[in-house]
Amino acid sequence: MNALRNILFVIITILVGSLSSCINDDITDSPSATLTFSTDTVSFGAIFTDLTTPTARLQVYNHNKKGVNISSIRFKDPDSHFRLNVDGVSGSSFSDIEIRGNDSIYIFMECFIDENDTFEPFRVSDQLEFITNGVTQEVEVEAWAWNVTRLNKFTVSEDFTMTAERPYVIFDTLRVETGATLTIRPGAWLLFHDKAAMQVDGTLLALGETDNFIRMSGDRLDDILPDVAYDQLAGQWGGIDISSKSFENRMEYVNMRSTVSGLRVDSCGDLSRQKLTLVNSWLHNSQGNVLSSEYAAVDAYGCCFSEAAASVVALTGGRHNFVQCTIANSYLFSALYLPNLYLRHCLPEEAENNDQPLMQANFENGIVWGEIGDPLYPGDLISSNVFMLNMLFRANGTDDENFINCVWNEDPLFYTVRDDYYFDYRLQPDSPAFGRGNPSYITPECLYDMDGIYRLAEGLPALGAYAE
Repeated sequence: MNALRNILFVIITILVGSLSSCINDDITDSPSATLTFSTDTVSFGAIFTDLTTPTARLQVYNHNKKGVNISSIRFKDPDSHFRLNVDGVSGSSFSDIEIRGNDSIYIFMECFIDENDTFEPFRVSDQLEFITNGVTQEVEVEAWAWNVTRLNKFTVSEDFTMTAERPYVIFDTLRVETGATLTIRPGAWLLFHDKAAMQVDGTLLALGETDNFIRMSGDRLDDILPDVAYDQLAGQWGGIDISSKSFENRMEYVNMRSTVSGLRVDSCGDLSRQKLTLVNSWLHNSQGNVLSSEYAAVDAYGCCFSEAAASVVALTGGRHNFVQCTIANSYLFSALYLPNLYLRHCLPEEAENNDQPLMQANFENGIVWGEIGDPLYPGDLISSNVFMLNMLFRANGTDDENFINCVWNEDPLFYTVRDDYYFDYRLQPDSPAFGRGNPSYITPECLYDMDGIYRLAEGLPALGAYAE
């Protein structure tokens, strides 16, 4: 028995020795044993004053065979706007941090900047200093700070105007009450926090200009992955609800993006009053529809509707004119199986047990195109009051009394590159959409596209939202 114990002791001693020999805990004091970093500049990008930022990360590598002892990690400015977290401990400076040979550690940083009177974004920076074996190395840390106007559960009960003076960060729901008008001026930027939304019972007048769009987006301005911004992901904020009480809404030169459910229009079935007019705007990237409307009078001129997990545009009944519009889908984050343009309550058989009037609609000089799925439902519009005039579809088909002078299954050659998160629905020079439009359909609202380009410069206009 004792012999067996001695043998086991020898085996265990050998195993422990061999294991310990695999881990070199020796610390070198050589000045040549320097650190390397995952980046030479940690940038928070654009941030808001008076709000703690999302966390930024820096990885610190020791590529030497032996371990190193970092005698000091600190920001050079003792009153720095940046804060550190090393090994789960927060602070402004750290000492005697060891990294084993061929190993690394993570350093996490946050930033907080007090509000001031500056209207333009301003840069703040500091140097994160590492001292190892007497050698000093630095990593630049920077942020671009915006002073913003915060609106928390804000209600517009009387006429109110938003300007481009400062961005607006909106928490919870921004409500426009019946009888009140919210006017948004050119260049205004509305940033909605997670689950925030806009509810319109009164009137919304979002009136941007060429080269000075109104922007509506989520408030996460950082990256979720290298070179992939949160803004490229749908679902950053709720969207806009225009209720059945609301009429005479107008959105011109608006870039609205990255919503849960897009722009939603409800109605009491009153088609004698205009519900919504959209002019030269881009509604983009929704977990549901980009635009949905029920039994309302909605017109769109020169607009681009793109990227949705469901149908890009879904209309039920109502009265519509869509002129020089692009309806396209290259959505990345779910399977695409619904039609890009979904029309409900437009065929005679849909009138049974439904006293709402059937849809009346003209779609003129436009493009309906997507990566997957049918471009349009229903595909047969005979006996309806819905007409497709000089439209380009990703589908094989033929003209009839409802489809007139259409272009069938010719790639419009957008600049969009889906796998690179690049979405641009302008037309490449060889696009078959050029010269296929009818100039008689062009109205003053869409005589110029959203880039300010004159549509009739070459005589016959191109199809879709963009003249080029």
